[in-house]
Amino acid sequence: MSNQIDYWKEISDYDIETAEAMLKSKRYLYVGFISHQAIEKIFKAYFVKIQGDTPPFSHSLSYIAKKANFYENFSEEQKKFLDMLEPMNIECRYPIHKEELLKSLTEEKCREILDKSKELQIWIKQKL
Repeated sequence: MSNQIDYWKEISDYDIETAEAMLKSKRYLYVGFISHQAIEKIFKAYFVKIQGDTPPFSHSLSYIAKKANFYENFSEEQKKFLDMLEPMNIECRYPIHKEELLKSLTEEKCREILDKSKELQIWIKQKL
């Protein structure tokens, strides 16, 4: 199981670095998408640690956290952040949502998303 945990942690770290690169290059749409990916993967690492099993084939952050029984450990602020980040995975993929989402993603907003993603990732890593 430790190999699976390491795998998920490493690709979560890679995604955080990628989100940083997207922010620097002003590719704001992908800051949210890749930040979501980073959190999804660190959640899957924690799922493996807690459940000792393969994580669910889902992109839903709240579903993964609830399935592994750690959702209730989040603060209200963390839960609000997950609610904001959750649609970034889907809405970035479909043209109908991209335009609207792009309008809301400023450099400041993306810096906030990335900073909060890093904080949450570190918080989970400390539990691993």
